[in-house]
Amino acid sequence: MDNKRLDAVVAQARRDALAREGDYRARALKLYPWVCTRCAREFTHANLQQLTVHHRDHNHDNNPPDGSNWELLCIYCHENEHARYLDSQAGGGQEASTEAASFKAFANLKDLLGK
Repeated sequence: MDNKRLDAVVAQARRDALAREGDYRARALKLYPWVCTRCAREFTHANLQQLTVHHRDHNHDNNPPDGSNWELLCIYCHENEHARYLDSQAGGGQEASTEAASFKAFANLKDLLGK
């Protein structure tokens, strides 16, 4: 594949992604308050570029008109969410199995109260 054609394909893909993002981002910003749903950080026009639209099902082509697949996340929470998703896909992030606790804190409470 020649470099000019490859550059054209990449440029078109970027334009398509920006157009797709612009469409659902604008709609999400109209639907939802400008607050990160994870950390509750509030946003204004001055820092709105740090608020992103996250697809709950991780499918960027699933953009229902009611916004039910979106949530607004700050760039930090968005990165964290995608890292957790990638970890779970790779089989990581699973909690180690633990045995049930056997200590009974109030086992001799009656004896202590009786004294």
